[in-house]
Amino acid sequence: MTQVPDWLDRLAAQAQQTRVPRYLRPPDGRGRAAAVLMLFGEGPLGPDVLLIQRSTRGRRHAGQPAFPGGGVDPEDGGPIEAALREAEEETGLDRSGVEVLCALSELYLTYSDNRVTPVIGWWREPSAVHAASPDEVESVERVPIAELVDPDNRIMLRHPSGMAGPAFRVRGMLVWGFTAMVLDSVLREAGLERPWDSSRIEELPPEVVRLAR
Repeated sequence: MTQVPDWLDRLAAQAQQTRVPRYLRPPDGRGRAAAVLMLFGEGPLGPDVLLIQRSTRGRRHAGQPAFPGGGVDPEDGGPIEAALREAEEETGLDRSGVEVLCALSELYLTYSDNRVTPVIGWWREPSAVHAASPDEVESVERVPIAELVDPDNRIMLRHPSGMAGPAFRVRGMLVWGFTAMVLDSVLREAGLERPWDSSRIEELPPEVVRLAR
């Protein structure tokens, strides 16, 4: 059993006070409620975060790295229960070992019409994880924070629409879109970010664009 580290306590406190950018604010009466679990732990290589690689056979976000999560069902009773349930279903996580620190403000994703609540958790008692739902999840990774903040692993990615955003190349994954945006913000808020070259812009690979569509 491990205690919540100071940096994560600070992050949870700061993240709850961060204002949601206008373009991510949910519109009135629209969007399906969803939640993701941002689960931080202490792994063999130091602090890490749990990510999944979605199956290329999936209907939504095919092939994309993501936080475990999904839609909030009526029986969940709210986003925290939904995030834990989805993480358990997708990765085999033993939720009894997770200490939930907070739920953040909803973020609206226009392309999927989802109102997503990020839930920050500490992996107090880590359990074995794997691709527990093969139709939805290709693989599961505990990605070290040290690799995420390594400037060599950071780039800006430009979508065919012309929009560009932060991305990470870690563990054979290209982390981009919503997940990368949230990670970028979290690392900065936690004071973990290292200086990196944000002028290094690459085009989103065609095969990634194809799967995203």
